[in-house]
Amino acid sequence: MILFTKMSIVRVLARQIYDSRGNPTVEVDLTTDRGVFRAAVPSGASTGIYEALELRDQDPKVHHGKGVLTAVANINEKIGPALVGKNFQVTDQVAIDNFMLELDGTENKSTLGANAILGVSLAVCKAGAVHRGLPLYKYIAELAGVKKVVLPVPAFNVINGGSHAGNKLAMQEFMILPVGAKTFREAMQIGSEIYHHLKGQIKKRYGLDATAVGDEGGFAPNIQDNKECLELLKNSIAVAGYTDKVVIGMDVAASEFYKDGKYDLDFKNPNSDPSKWLTGDQLADLYRSFIAEYPIVSIEDGFDQDDWDNWSKFKASTSIQLVGDDLTVTNPKRIQTAIERQSCNCLLLKVNQIGSVTESIQASKLSRENGWGVMVSHRSGETEDTFIADLVVGLATGQIKTGAPCRSERLAKYNQILRIEEELGSDAVYAGANFRNPQA
Repeated sequence: MILFTKMSIVRVLARQIYDSRGNPTVEVDLTTDRGVFRAAVPSGASTGIYEALELRDQDPKVHHGKGVLTAVANINEKIGPALVGKNFQVTDQVAIDNFMLELDGTENKSTLGANAILGVSLAVCKAGAVHRGLPLYKYIAELAGVKKVVLPVPAFNVINGGSHAGNKLAMQEFMILPVGAKTFREAMQIGSEIYHHLKGQIKKRYGLDATAVGDEGGFAPNIQDNKECLELLKNSIAVAGYTDKVVIGMDVAASEFYKDGKYDLDFKNPNSDPSKWLTGDQLADLYRSFIAEYPIVSIEDGFDQDDWDNWSKFKASTSIQLVGDDLTVTNPKRIQTAIERQSCNCLLLKVNQIGSVTESIQASKLSRENGWGVMVSHRSGETEDTFIADLVVGLATGQIKTGAPCRSERLAKYNQILRIEEELGSDAVYAGANFRNPQA
C-alpha cells in the first residue's frame, strides 16, 4: 500500500532576528507534516528606489527605526492564517506566491512588506523541495523549467567601497572572477589564495589597520583612486600566479554618487568640488580606460537608475557584461524597459528586490529569453540562510556574487555550492568562461 503524505501548511510562524550588520530582519518557520522549514530575509544598504518595499517599523527609539515587528505581525496574523485556511499544497509555489501578492494588493508590496512575503515564499520553496523528494536546487530547476543545472563562477567582492565601507572610495565593489578554474572547488581555492595575497599587499602598502573588512568581507583600505584598487587586484592576482585564470568585475553603484545630472567620485566628502564632478560621457570614458588597461569583463550599475541614455550609449560602445541592479531591481517591468532601450545585458537577481520566488524565476527567464546573462546576488545585510546558493545552481545562471571568501554569512553560500558540487559528482558542470551564457 502506498501512503501519500499530506502537503498542506500546518503553521507559519515569523520572528525578528538580526542580520550581518546587526539590524533586525525577518525569519519564518513554516510547518508541514514533514517538519519545520526555515527561511531568513536579507537586507540591502545601497537600495534602488524602485525596489519592492522592505517594511520597517520606523520607530526612531527602537533599533533606529529599523525594527521589523510590523512585517512579523503581518505574517503571523494575516499571511499565515490565510495560507493555512486555504489549505494550499506546499508544492503550489506559483499559486501561493500569487495569493500573497493579491493579499497585499499593491505594486511594491507596501501593505504586507516584501520582507514578509519573501520570508514565507522562501520557506514554502524549501518545504516544497522536501515534499517533492528533491534537493532544493533540483526543485528550483523544476519550477523554472531548467533541464541541466550549472555551478556558477563566484564573483568575489574583495575590495569594498561606496556604501559598504567607511573609506573614501566611491565605487562600491571590486571583484575577482576565477573563470579559468575547472571546478567550483578550484574557483574557491583561487579566490581564497588571491584574497590572502591581497591582504598582504594592502598591509605592506597601507598598514595593518587597512586590512579591516567591509560589510561583504572585502578589504576597505582608505584610498580614493579607483584605479589604485585595480592595480592592487592586478598585482595580487599576479603574485598568486593566476593571471591567466582570473578576470575582474566592478559594481560601481553610481546612483549613490549621482548629483544634479553628474557623478561625484568624492561624494563621501561633504565639501567635494562640483567642478570635478563627471558627466555621463566622462564617466563612460573612465570605464573604457579601465577596460583597456585591466581584464575587466563586467560592470554593474555604471550609471544612475534613471540615467537611461548614458546606459544605452555605453552599452553600444562596449562588448563587456553590463549588469543592471538599481536599474532593473529584479522587476520584470523594469527589465522589459531595459531590454527595449538596450541599456544593459545582464540582470542582477536579488530575491528581496522583488519579494517572491515566483517573480524571481520570472525575472530570470525574461532576461535569459532576451539574451541577457543573470548574476544571482546576496545583499550587504545577510543571514546564514543559503537559499541563493541553491537558486543560482537551479536556475543555471552561471554567476553569483555573495561577497569575499570571508565572514560566515558569505561563506555559508559558497560552502553550500561546494556541497552541491560534491553531490552532483560527475554531473557537475562549472560555468567557467561561459558564465554569461552557460545554457548555450
